[in-house]
Amino acid sequence: MPVKVRYIVHDADAAVAFYTEALGFKVDMHFGSGFAAVSRGDLQLLMNKPGAGGAGASDAQGRAPEAGGWNRIQIETDDLDGLVEQLRGRGASFRSDIVQGAGGRQILLEDPSGNLIELFEPPRG
Repeated sequence: MPVKVRYIVHDADAAVAFYTEALGFKVDMHFGSGFAAVSRGDLQLLMNKPGAGGAGASDAQGRAPEAGGWNRIQIETDDLDGLVEQLRGRGASFRSDIVQGAGGRQILLEDPSGNLIELFEPPRG
């Protein structure tokens, strides 16, 4: 059973192109610029535009869903430098530089709506 994560996006068409072309996701569902679902391995990413469907609806206080917080999915790679170079060549936006932590190296990539993807390289050996 896949793990499902929902992101709010500005445009599902742009999000589908980004996740499939830049990060190797496959399209599961795509209903125009309002909603799409893509997957990679056991992760299914559900993407809604504000106002599209129930997940894009405002709450009882009238607050509309919006893209771009700090929650994120993590994609593991064994060549962080190479992946970052490839994504920079595509014009991708990053919220940070590569940082080294106790558990490995990471960088925060932004999708076209400003949602984060943590690209992570575990320590070698």
